Amino acid sequence: MAKRIQFSATGGPEVLEYVDFEPQDPAAGEVQVENKAIGINYIDTYVRSGLYPTASLPSGLGTEAAGVVTKVGAEVKHVKVGDRVVYAQSPLGSYSEIHNVSGQKVFVLPDAISFEQAAAAFLKGLTVQYLFRQTYKVKAGDVFLFQAAAGGVGLIACQWAKALGAKLIGTVGSDEKAVLAKEAGAWATINYQTEDIAARVAELTQGEKVSVVYDSVGKSTWLDSLNSLKRQGLLVSFGNASGPVTGVDLGILNQKGSLYVTRPSLNNYVTNYEELTAASEELFSLIASGAIKVDVKDTQKFPLSQARKAHETLESRATTGSSLLIPGQ
Repeated sequence: MAKRIQFSATGGPEVLEYVDFEPQDPAAGEVQVENKAIGINYIDTYVRSGLYPTASLPSGLGTEAAGVVTKVGAEVKHVKVGDRVVYAQSPLGSYSEIHNVSGQKVFVLPDAISFEQAAAAFLKGLTVQYLFRQTYKVKAGDVFLFQAAAGGVGLIACQWAKALGAKLIGTVGSDEKAVLAKEAGAWATINYQTEDIAARVAELTQGEKVSVVYDSVGKSTWLDSLNSLKRQGLLVSFGNASGPVTGVDLGILNQKGSLYVTRPSLNNYVTNYEELTAASEELFSLIASGAIKVDVKDTQKFPLSQARKAHETLESRATTGSSLLIPGQ
C-alpha cells in the first residue's frame, strides 16, 4: 500500500483527499518512481477546480516529481532501477508516494541536481525554455514584459532572461515581490497594485513599448498586456491564474496595432524524448552552472498529506517561487 492525493469531485482545495492505494506494476514502456519531492504547479488548481476536465473521477492530481526508479517495464532501455530521475507531463497522479510514468517522460538527473531542485524547477523551467527559446526567441538586448515575475515560473524567467542578456520587465503584487524579482535578474518591476502596467511599460521604454509579452495571469491582465505591445507585437498567453480569457473580439488586435496572440502549452513543444532531452539539458546546465538558482522556502514545503493547505496557500498568491510536496511526512 502507498499514499496519494485524489479528488472525487471538482471544486476548491477542500475536495483533496489523502488516501491509501495499491500501486500497480509498470506497463510496457513505463517506469515506477518512488517520489522524493513533488512539484506543485498552478495548472494543478485548474484540474482540481474543473477548469481543465479529467477523464474520470476519482482522479489523482499532479504531473511532476523527482525520485528513484523502483521498477522498469518492458521496452524501457534508457532508465534502470536505482536511477535518480525527474519527470513532468505524466498522467495525473504525481501527488503520490509511488507513480508509474511513461519512460519517454523521464529524464535521468545529473549528479549536481537534488530531488528538491529538480521537482521545483522541471515543469516551470521547461516552460521558460519553450517560451524563451521556441515560442519567441529572446535575444540579448531584448526588452519584454513578463506578468507574475515573482511566481515559480517567473523567478526562473528572471534568471534565464539575465543569462541571455535580455531586459525583463516583471509585474509583481507587492514591494517585497519586486525585491525578489530584481534580485533574480529582472531589469525593472511594476507593482500592479499601485501602478498602471501599460503606462509604466511605455515609460520604461521611452514610449516604444515591447515586442513580446508573456502572460500566465489571463483575464485580469489581458488588456494591460495588449496595451503594452508595440505595433505587430506578440502576446504569449500561457496561463489563466485570474480566470480564462473568453469572448475575445479579434478586431481588438487590429485596433491595437495588428497584434499577434498565441496560446501555447508545453505539451505542444515537448512531444517526444528527443525534445525532452534537448530542453532538459539546457535547463539543468543553467542550474548546474549557478545561472539559475532554485531555492524553495521551508514554509513552501508541505507534507504530502497537507496538499489541501498547499493549494490554499498557492491560490492566496502568498507564495513566491516554487512550492513542493514531500512524501513520507
